[in-house]
Amino acid sequence: MRRIEVEFPEEVLLSLKEDEAEFARELRMLAAAKLFELGKLSSGRAAQLAGVSRIEFLLSLGRYKVSPFHLTAEELERDVRNA
Repeated sequence: MRRIEVEFPEEVLLSLKEDEAEFARELRMLAAAKLFELGKLSSGRAAQLAGVSRIEFLLSLGRYKVSPFHLTAEELERDVRNA
């Protein structure tokens, strides 16, 4: 597993009323959702990035106004077979 560091002002955590662990989880989910939306990651890889199951990832996409259904018919069929 690779690791990156992100610097941010302390005030961000205060504004969000989150601790560092919650903020890190949210950043991972946001990045995964956006990369999935852009077609750069499959739902499975995006779920890995977010640290959640594929089903949990797909169900959470609505929070970010990202549709889980931007797949072609062939891609959707393949995803269902591989689930």
